[in-house]
Formats: sequence, C-alpha cells, structure tokens
Amino acid sequence: MKLKFPNQDNESFFDNIKRYLEEFKLPLFDSQALSEEFGQTTGKFGDWFTLKKIVVMAVALIFMIIAVVVTSSNEKPQISQKGQRIHFKIKEGMDAGEIARVLEQKGVIESSLKFRILAKLEGYEDKLKIGSYNLTANMTYDEVFQNLLAGAPEIVKFTIPEGFTVKDIARRLADIGLVDESEFLQKAESYAPYDYIERHNNTFYYCEGFLFPDTYEVENNIEVEDILNMMAENFDYRLTSRMRARAAEEGLSIYDLITLASIVEKEVRYPEDRPIVAQVFFKRLKVGMPLQTDASLQYLMDAPKEDVSISDTQIDSPYNTYQHEGLPPGAIANPGLDAIEAVLNPSDTDYLFFVADRSGHNHYAYNYDEHLALVNQYR
Repeated sequence: MKLKFPNQDNESFFDNIKRYLEEFKLPLFDSQALSEEFGQTTGKFGDWFTLKKIVVMAVALIFMIIAVVVTSSNEKPQISQKGQRIHFKIKEGMDAGEIARVLEQKGVIESSLKFRILAKLEGYEDKLKIGSYNLTANMTYDEVFQNLLAGAPEIVKFTIPEGFTVKDIARRLADIGLVDESEFLQKAESYAPYDYIERHNNTFYYCEGFLFPDTYEVENNIEVEDILNMMAENFDYRLTSRMRARAAEEGLSIYDLITLASIVEKEVRYPEDRPIVAQVFFKRLKVGMPLQTDASLQYLMDAPKEDVSISDTQIDSPYNTYQHEGLPPGAIANPGLDAIEAVLNPSDTDYLFFVADRSGHNHYAYNYDEHLALVNQYR
C-alpha cells in the first residue's frame, strides 16, 4: 500500500504530510512546528540537517500508518457480544470520517482511525454507498468495507395472508428467492420462542399459528431465523394484553386460543360467519362432540380438496377431528386478528351444525336432522 501524494514538489509534499498529521490527529508530531519548518525550508530546503529531520519524520509517518493498517485490516473488534447483528445506515452527505465514527459507536469496528486510514490508502473514501446495512460485531475491517462498497441489500416486500400454513409461508418465501424451502421447514419444526407456544411431539411445526400474517419488508440477504423471529415477534405484539386477559376469562390458554382460531380461519370465508362458527365449536366442545371440521383433514393433505370424502375421515392422525374429541394437537394455520377476536367473542347463539354453500356462505342448524336438510339443499 502507498500514500498517494498528487504532487512531488517539495512544498506540496510537505503540505500533504501536514494534512495527514492533522486529519488523523496523530500525537507523535507537532504539525504547527512542522509547518514552521516548512516555511523555513521552502524553495531552498534550508540546511541539510533540517531537511533530514523532515524526511525522517515523513518516513516514520508512512511506516506507522502501514503498521497500523497491517495489524488492523483483518483484526476483529473486541466486542463482548460477537456476532450480534447491528443495523447501520449511510445517509446522504456522510463522509468517511462520520461513517467511521458511527461504526465505532455502534461497536462494528474497534477504531474509527484505523477505518479512515484504510479507506484513504485503498481509495474507498468516495466509494462507500448510501443505504441500510445489517452488519455484525465480529466483522473484520475488510469485511465491513466489502459490505459498504457493494451497497445495501435489496429490500424485498412480501405478504403472508391470513390462514397460510407454515408450509405455505415456506413455499411463498422460496418462490421469491428469500429462503431455501426445506431449510425454513426444518427450522420451523422446533421453533418456539415464547413460553405460551406448547411443544407437542405430535405436531408438525411448533410455531404453526404463531407466525403472524402480515406484509413485511426485509433485506434480500435475511436469514431464516430472522424471518421466524420477525413474524413471531409481530404475533406477540399483536396479541394485546386485553386479548390475553379475555382468553384467561374464558379459561383458554393462548395455545388453545390460537388452535381454535386457526380452525375458524380455515372454515370461514365471510367475516359475519366467524363468531357464529366459533360458537358452534365451543358448543361441540362443551357437549363432548367431536369438532368434525374438514379443515383439520385438509391440513393433512398435500393439496386442498373441495370436499373431503368418507375415507378422508378415517385418516389415522391426532389432527383428525372426526376421530378424536377436543382440539387437535396444535394450530392448522396462522390466523389473523379477526379469527382470534371471533374466538374471544363468539356469537350468543346455540347452533350445533353448519354447512357452507358453493359460494362459501354458511347455513346453521340446531340438530342433525335440520343439518341434513341443509346439506341436501346447498350441497
């Protein structure tokens, strides 16, 4: 590496040395005294002894800078939480010095001075790109520069609709190039960041039901764990203290609340039907009747079916609510707020059956005979 001085005449050479001393605030030299020396030697060099002192000082400066750079360019900053993700933004008008100061304040680099020296020697000062970056506390200086020179990652926007399963989410994120589908599913199997997410061995994914459906904006280099964290944190935020208190009043754990809400989400097409369907399921649970929800069978299938068959109701699975009383072992989808609210505030009716017509509207009955009549009419 070389210091790059634009001119080689005596005055410019010494002016550049002075500029480096002042800019980096190096304590080894008195730049004012050096400036006075320049004034005494300009044009004629003064006596040989004075010139010799200045040359020695210049060489010492160069070797000092090289030593700092060599020992620090691949040095990792000594941060207590190595690997911690740190968000950093280069704004319009920020120069290398300001960028270095912020990086040091955030704990990305150990020394802003070392960063500035490297930037100057490598010609990076004017090449650091505006944008938002996710850096880590254990990056080398070279790694930091590689990120800032390449530019901020592309921002990707995606929407997860209400009722999407973990498999649906993985497929959508894979389709837009954010994740490897199999990796996402593998990590989702045992992902349970909150205590209210129960860990049952007979569930497919611990986090099913707890990845909040919403629109998200992320960087295209985001990790699978970060996506799971983001969606689970969103769920935890959306489930307000009022909702949690209401669930407790009804004797519902958060886990059971979301399991039942996921069934309501998948069974209902129109908003007005949600609280009524929630009431139907509560009534069946109360009288000890199996939920008999087709949605739980659909969860076991590779592709949805318009109508489940008699043979489908014989599937051997704890998710088969035709064969097993009570709730399935976990949620069958990720419900939205409306489905959750419907379970927290079911209608004040006494229906025990419902059937959807081909347009998705539900029709309700108090007993099985009425239900059969509605099935014959609408299906």
